[in-house]
Amino acid sequence: MPDLRHHGDVEATPGLVDLAVNVFPGSRPGWLDDALRVSLDHVGRYPDPTAAEAALAAYHHRPAAHCVATAGAAEAFTLLARRPWRHPVVVHPQFTEPHAALLAAGHEVDAVVAPEPFALPAVPDTADLVVLGNPTNPTGVLHPAGAVRALLRPGRLVVVDEAFMDAVPGEPASLADVVTPGLVVVRSLTKQWSIPGIRAGYLLGHPDDVAPLRAARTPWSVSTPAAAAMTACASERARTESVRRAGLLAGWRAHLEAGLADVGVHHVPSSTAFVLARPGDGVHARLREAGVAVRRCDTFPGLDASWVRLAVRPPEVTDRVLPLLAAASRS
Repeated sequence: MPDLRHHGDVEATPGLVDLAVNVFPGSRPGWLDDALRVSLDHVGRYPDPTAAEAALAAYHHRPAAHCVATAGAAEAFTLLARRPWRHPVVVHPQFTEPHAALLAAGHEVDAVVAPEPFALPAVPDTADLVVLGNPTNPTGVLHPAGAVRALLRPGRLVVVDEAFMDAVPGEPASLADVVTPGLVVVRSLTKQWSIPGIRAGYLLGHPDDVAPLRAARTPWSVSTPAAAAMTACASERARTESVRRAGLLAGWRAHLEAGLADVGVHHVPSSTAFVLARPGDGVHARLREAGVAVRRCDTFPGLDASWVRLAVRPPEVTDRVLPLLAAASRS
């Protein structure tokens, strides 16, 4: 089993050009920084995410009872892992934290691995939990909403990790606004809003599905600054800014994918803030030697050391990296 706890942040060491961490490479909006600063006036009492949950639920056109705030999307997967699943399935390649959380909770996990081009595979009929990413990290593949909904079955919970959906212009495949028993959507505010140090995530679902998760949440796990960020990022001005950022990322991604094609590096067409490329074995290390951090991919079930994940960056950064990537792939 690969190292499921490996994360791109450990690769982005000082002095390297960072294409390893999928966080929007721009300044936070002033209104978000203001909300975080004001929240410090309230850290003298225990945090309460109730208002944040109501704001996030309303953002997705749902009642407050449908939303559970979490200390990052990772806590959502820990809450899910605490339930007594009989046959949990994780669709790979994808973000490995759900699999790791299930293993840590003592479950035997059935890994269903999709081959390239990484379309959504069939899962066993006996699965009572199915976890998948959409768009999927690290492949960047966006599964059609209908294909995801087709996984729903009586007695099964389908959990969709939409941590990078806000980077997809228009979010055409999102199920965050869909109220259906047996479906839980996990979202993150970390990436689009450049706040990885503020653990801010949430999950959405039918009250019967999310109530046990709320009950299992560690008391006060969502900090006062995180709750303030959630409320601020659930506003209409946040929606407008998120659309703008998604548009920027789409343009930057198109530039990166065109550049990869120009230098002859195979890649998977992406819909979000990163691109999965296959420049060959040893390229990850050679890029580090050349001053560039990219995400190694041999820690994702279904991939090996010939793959790397490249975070989308502005064209001037991409243009610095592409010649180094071309040289590393030829070495």
